[in-house]
Amino acid sequence: MIARLTLRHGVRFTQRIAVVSFAMAATALADGSGGGSLGGTAFSNEVESALVRAITGLSDHGLKQALIEVDKMLARNPNHRLAYLIKGDLLMASAGQPVAFASSAATSASVAPLQDEARMRMKRYLDAPPVDYLPAPLLQLSPKHAHALLVDTSRSRLFVYANDLGRPRYVTDFYISLGKNGVDKSREGDQKTPIGVYSLLPLKEGLPDFYGPGAYPLSYPNEWDRVNGRDGHGIWLHGTPSDTYSRAPWATDGCVVLTNEDLARLSKYVDVDRTPVVIGQSVEWRSPDQWEAERDGFLAAFAKWKSDWESLDANRYLSHYSRNFRSEHRDFATWSARKRQVNTGKTWIKVGVNDVSVFEYPGTRDLMMISFEQDYRSNNLSNRTFKRQFWAREGGQWRIVHEAVVTS
Repeated sequence: MIARLTLRHGVRFTQRIAVVSFAMAATALADGSGGGSLGGTAFSNEVESALVRAITGLSDHGLKQALIEVDKMLARNPNHRLAYLIKGDLLMASAGQPVAFASSAATSASVAPLQDEARMRMKRYLDAPPVDYLPAPLLQLSPKHAHALLVDTSRSRLFVYANDLGRPRYVTDFYISLGKNGVDKSREGDQKTPIGVYSLLPLKEGLPDFYGPGAYPLSYPNEWDRVNGRDGHGIWLHGTPSDTYSRAPWATDGCVVLTNEDLARLSKYVDVDRTPVVIGQSVEWRSPDQWEAERDGFLAAFAKWKSDWESLDANRYLSHYSRNFRSEHRDFATWSARKRQVNTGKTWIKVGVNDVSVFEYPGTRDLMMISFEQDYRSNNLSNRTFKRQFWAREGGQWRIVHEAVVTS
């Protein structure tokens, strides 16, 4: 599909819609008919700011101003291949030649990744989530989580949220590159990025130049991955080689890759072992009312589990567990028999919970992950543990399908 854009100075040139639908999308943003709103007109870095201004300002400011913006990009980052591609086509257009972006100057195989990068970077500003909506996966942030990172793979974007009394508050976002074979990693070497909830491990430094200034390993595979038979390792969040500004949206072996300057910016929001990283595909943003209803409905089920445990009524307590429940090497039958036996020795139980975090598990509205510190007390045993549970919605009821004591 070919779109035609007439510039202010009378230079008419054609552009392939494959590169961000330059003509239609740029015009939509310029005249206010674009859908983007999250973060307003804020940009995560000056390079991306110049890119957006160059493309969206063509109809209002002409080729000369667009070239000035592109030159700003190249002055700051001379290894930005996408900027060279755009500049080349703008120069041809300034000579009055009809130009298709990503034209015969290079093979389609080498240009296609740059087209994809331009499309994804522009999508952030043309089709952003509503600024007053909240991300569905982040339902409750523990006080120990100062920030949370949310990756939307369909947007090639990493969003940073601050913890505002348990609610997520948007801070900033960054363009990212992901696995060359897509997402939903399940096997070692499949070159896919995992979908799930993870934490960041200590920064690795002194690595080969390929990884940029450093890398944060992700805690893949997590408990839910292992329960579902997923394997593999070495999924990192890292930078780019010194001769590369950015990589295409789908270009890694499964890692999450940022530009080196964005990795440096991101680092100030990272608290190792405490900052959750949620990776989802086509993340849903909800109105505050919808978001609160989903959170409150689940937390009510969780509170009932706690009170039924304290009641000493084994049937009520076990009604919160799915028949598909698994914990370590126990199935529901083994688990329930053990719990009934333990319960016979109790005269009272009190269960306190602190540092609660709740995540709607990426990819489904019917699975929740909750982590919390449990303060268990009874007539013959008292202990504090950190527990993680996975709850599935079965027949309209939330039930636990996996539970484990974890380190954090």
